[in-house]
Amino acid sequence: MIGLLIITHGALGESLIQCICHVINKRPLHIAQLGVAAQDEPNEVLDEAHRLLTSVDDGEGVLVLTDIYGATPSNIAMKLLVPGKIEGVAGVSVPMLLRVLTYREKSDIQTVVQKAISGACDGVLHIKGRS
Repeated sequence: MIGLLIITHGALGESLIQCICHVINKRPLHIAQLGVAAQDEPNEVLDEAHRLLTSVDDGEGVLVLTDIYGATPSNIAMKLLVPGKIEGVAGVSVPMLLRVLTYREKSDIQTVVQKAISGACDGVLHIKGRS
C-alpha cells in the first residue's frame, strides 16, 4: 500500500483527514499529516517529516501531498522526495485524497500520482444554480 504524508499550513492536513474519515467512515491506514506554523524551525519540521514518512511507509512508497506549491510545506516535501519511491503532489484537496485512497492499494506510485492529479482536476466543477 502506498503511504500518505500530508504537509500543509497549520491544521489543514488534519482537517482534510477528518473530512475523509467522515466520507469513508473510518480513518485510513498509513496516513499522517504535518502542520507547519509560521514560527516553526524548518530543520525541526524536516526532522519530524522524515519520522512521519518512515511511519507510513510499508515498503511500497509514499505520496507526499502539500497545499501550495512553492510555500514552506512544499519546500519541506521537496527535500523528502526520492523519484519512484517518495513522490510529491501539490494542491491537496478532498477529491484528490479520495482518488488516492481508491487506488493506492493496488497501484504503483506513478499511477497513484496520476490519480491524485486527475482527482483534483475532476473535483473542480462549476455548480450552476437553478434557472
